[in-house]
Amino acid sequence: MATDFKSIPVIDVAPLFAKCDDPKMVQDPGVREVVKQLDQACREAGFFYAKGHGIPETMVKEVRNITHKFFDLPYEEKLKIKMTPAAGYRGYQRIGENITKGVPDMDEAIDCYKELKQGMYGALGKPMEGCNQWPHYPPNFKELMEKYISLCTEVSRKIMRGIALALGGSPDEFEGERGGDAFWVMRLIGYPGASTANGKCTSENDIGCGAHTDYGLLTLVNQDENITALQVRNQAGEWISAPPIPGTFVCNIGDMLKPNYDAAVEPLEVCVRKSSGIRKFENAVYGEHLVSKVQTNFVT
Repeated sequence: MATDFKSIPVIDVAPLFAKCDDPKMVQDPGVREVVKQLDQACREAGFFYAKGHGIPETMVKEVRNITHKFFDLPYEEKLKIKMTPAAGYRGYQRIGENITKGVPDMDEAIDCYKELKQGMYGALGKPMEGCNQWPHYPPNFKELMEKYISLCTEVSRKIMRGIALALGGSPDEFEGERGGDAFWVMRLIGYPGASTANGKCTSENDIGCGAHTDYGLLTLVNQDENITALQVRNQAGEWISAPPIPGTFVCNIGDMLKPNYDAAVEPLEVCVRKSSGIRKFENAVYGEHLVSKVQTNFVT
């Protein structure tokens, strides 16, 4: 998929969003231009900046600020919402608890998932059942994050309609049984630096988060201002920086669709037709893929 790209494209998604639920959206010149840019970005880099997404910059900054306040709390306070398997793998992970390719990451995080009721997906959903763990401090943390999640989920839905068109399908290709009840994941990540980890000296590794692919389809990254840390590897093996740009999210496509938890992920028929009827990839169930990642990515 990737090429020897040297920079990450910036796409103004506002024209797509303005017509996103219009039955005639595909006929709109502005929509067609955004779809063309999404197609090129996803094929060549798998990453792009999205501007014109409609989430107020004040909220985006507030999310960053309140997250910093949580990570600045004493370690013992943060452990009050410690992530465990019994909590459905939701909550706080200390530095070094997240593993990438067998190596501890030098970050701390709060993991949140769409909440699954007991028995909702039978044995498939059992490991992920539970409610998200929210800290009592800073105040209004839960309320802000739930509103932010709702807005980001809507942004993702609209971008996915554009990606569906880029693939040659209908705008609602990723809705209904596949993704109409999409299972979302939110990670709030703190990178304290390599000097200390949970009050102790760190290991030799000083990488915040090791090289990886995401295990959904669409990720929205809200980066701190004035810190260039995120990098994307091109086909030549070069690491291309993705510095923060005010008013944008960095978006990337990952391993899967952003589907319903129990969705069978398989090649779209429109894509099969384009490849002369050949199915290049095997089917998978999103929930199984997610659980396998979650259960191997953490030291508990």
